[in-house]
Amino acid sequence: MNIKNTYFFLVILTLLVLSCKTGIKSIKDIFEIQEKDTFNLYVGASQLDVYLPLLKENNVAIVGNQTSIIRNSALRLRSVPIMNNYTHVVDTLLSLKVNLKKVFSPEHGFRGKADAGEVVVSGIDTATGLPIISLYGGNKKPKAEQLKGIDIILFDLQDVGVRFYTYISTLHYVMEAAAENNIKLIVLDRPNPNAHYIDGPVLEDKHHSFVGMHPVPIVYGMTIGEYAQMINGENWLHNGLKCDLTVIPLKNYTHKTGYNLPVKPSPNLPNAKAIELYPSLCFFEGTSISCGRGTDKQFQVFGAPELPENDFPFIFIPQPNEGAKHPKHIGKTCYGLNLQEVAVHKINLQWLLNAYTAYPNRKDFFYPFFTKLAGTEKLQNQIELGYTHQDIRKTWLPDLEKFKKIRSKYLLYD
Repeated sequence: MNIKNTYFFLVILTLLVLSCKTGIKSIKDIFEIQEKDTFNLYVGASQLDVYLPLLKENNVAIVGNQTSIIRNSALRLRSVPIMNNYTHVVDTLLSLKVNLKKVFSPEHGFRGKADAGEVVVSGIDTATGLPIISLYGGNKKPKAEQLKGIDIILFDLQDVGVRFYTYISTLHYVMEAAAENNIKLIVLDRPNPNAHYIDGPVLEDKHHSFVGMHPVPIVYGMTIGEYAQMINGENWLHNGLKCDLTVIPLKNYTHKTGYNLPVKPSPNLPNAKAIELYPSLCFFEGTSISCGRGTDKQFQVFGAPELPENDFPFIFIPQPNEGAKHPKHIGKTCYGLNLQEVAVHKINLQWLLNAYTAYPNRKDFFYPFFTKLAGTEKLQNQIELGYTHQDIRKTWLPDLEKFKKIRSKYLLYD
């Protein structure tokens, strides 16, 4: 047997062994799983050859939503529903005979259509027949009875790298529940579209909430897999618990890698521009200013009826739509700015400062929720005292430097 034939024989033997271990039906399936992704980037979920052996003969639950998908250029399996060149990881796992028992869904639900803050009702997924348990509202943390009989939890959610985006809070509670119930957790890592910078005030412990659970800045520059390692390593789980954690890392990724999400991660982040502007504009959620909910430009515009039209010439009227059944200033003409053509590479405070300065009744500008979003009372106080954005940013620097040292211990990518 010549060298070429020997090599081919060993490849076939290896693939046959992998097929037996993973339950994949054919050698062709395995070749296609290994096929190079069109954009040269593999998400954790697409690396079935890595994590399927870990699931074998185990009862599995998954924390997922509409973002839990695999590009078909990295995976082509027969008898799996295909959605716009992507396959849902739940459908893939069921096709491969994984013992998938239930789905846990975060804020916005398993299909990602619920409003921000809306209570999502548990039920049955009509497409698969799997029970869905909501991890929002009064049940943010999986209960012991909900995890009975589960050996492994898969976590596959697309984060956007911003502290008040609640998927990292869901991650915390899932890790805690897994640790308390001696269940392994596997995080299928995904890119962070805001991973290229770190910015904002670091959360103070007394302002801990579901929109801010950890002492991190608003933009923390980590993937959700890296963040999970930080939660474990910094002893942030209750009573210093440690989760039995495995991260399936990305391939061909750095924190500078540009990444446009294939599906919107939640109803009011409809595109890359909204995700880019979200760290800056979400401050308005804690004020009397609308950030475009109830329009088709969510987190790409801001405005209010009270702002002067001369300085804020963009006009919009919020109306109920998907993800915003009761938007702020519903049916009222709002004057503001359209930021769809603006690029940002750090948090822009000037829009917030300008809106506050122009608002006629400043005592009504801030809502209590603003402090939860900021993670500190200092930011509102600084704005009210007339600080410039440069002055405010200087006060963030000492805590940002401390955080960067902590962050560095848990990075998986350059």
